[in-house]
Amino acid sequence: MFRQLTLLILLLIAGRAAALAQDTLNAVDEMGRKQGYWKVLAPKAEKPEYEDGQLIEEGRYTNSKRVGTWKRYWPNGNVMSEITYQMGRPKGEYKTYYPTGKVEELGTWDLDRNTGKFQRYHPNGKLAQDFVFNPYGMRDGEQKYYHENGQLAVAVNVEEGKEDGALKRYDEKGQLTQSAQFNDGVIDAANSKWIKPVPKADEVKVDPKAEPAPAPAPTERTNAMVFRENGYNTLYDKQLRLSQQGEFKDGRLWDGKRYEYDRNGILERIKIYKQGRYLGDAVITEEDLK
Repeated sequence: MFRQLTLLILLLIAGRAAALAQDTLNAVDEMGRKQGYWKVLAPKAEKPEYEDGQLIEEGRYTNSKRVGTWKRYWPNGNVMSEITYQMGRPKGEYKTYYPTGKVEELGTWDLDRNTGKFQRYHPNGKLAQDFVFNPYGMRDGEQKYYHENGQLAVAVNVEEGKEDGALKRYDEKGQLTQSAQFNDGVIDAANSKWIKPVPKADEVKVDPKAEPAPAPAPTERTNAMVFRENGYNTLYDKQLRLSQQGEFKDGRLWDGKRYEYDRNGILERIKIYKQGRYLGDAVITEEDLK
C-alpha cells in the first residue's frame, strides 16, 4: 500500500513538471485569449529605437489580463520598470529605473494611485523625494525632499494632500533657509520667515567648471513673438509655468533663473545661472509660489 501511494505521488509530480514544461511562450487559447508567459519583441511600429528581435517587455497573462510582475526594458537592455499586476491592472509594488540601471522610483500602486511609502531618486542615485501616501492616493504625513548631494532640502507635514504644520527648507550645505507654518494648505505669514537671504549675483564668483546652462527644450515657449538667441527671454513650459527667465547668449541661458517643479506641479527649485554656468539655488519666496 505504501509503495502504491509513493508511486502515485511521483506520477503526480511528474505530471505537474510536464505541464509546466509545456507552458508555451506567447500562447493563445481556443477563445483567442493570451495565456501563460509572454515576451514582446521588436520590431514594433511604435518602438523604432529597439533592434529587431530585442526584448521590450515580458510577463504572464491569464485570460488576456496581465498578472504578477511584468518587466520592461530600455533599448540598451537595462530594466526600465518592474510592475506588479492583478487582473490586468497595476496593483502592488513597482520600480522604475533610469537607462543607466539606477533606481528612479519605487512605491506601491493601487490601480490608479500611489499608496503607502514612495521614493524617487536623482540620476546620481541619491534620494530625491521620500513621501507617504494614504489609501486614497493623497500625500499624508511627513514629506521630504533632498538635494542631489544628499542633503535634506525640505521637510513638511501634509494632511490629506495639503500642507499642515511646520515646513523647514534647507540649502545644499544643510543650512536652514526657511521656517514656515501652514494651516490647511495656507501659509501662516505671521509664523513664517526666510532665514537666509538670496546672495547678489555680482557678489559670487562663477566656477568655470560648474554645470552649463541647458538649451531650451522643444516644449518651452517664449512670451515674445520670437525667441531671442541673444537677449532677454521669459520661457514657459507646456503647462504654461515659468521655466526660464533672463539674458540668453547663443540660445542658452546666460544670466538668469531656471525653475523646476515636482511631479505635483509645485515649484521646488530655482537654479541661478551666471555667465552660462550654474551658480546656486535661489530662495523660493511667496511671490514665486503664486
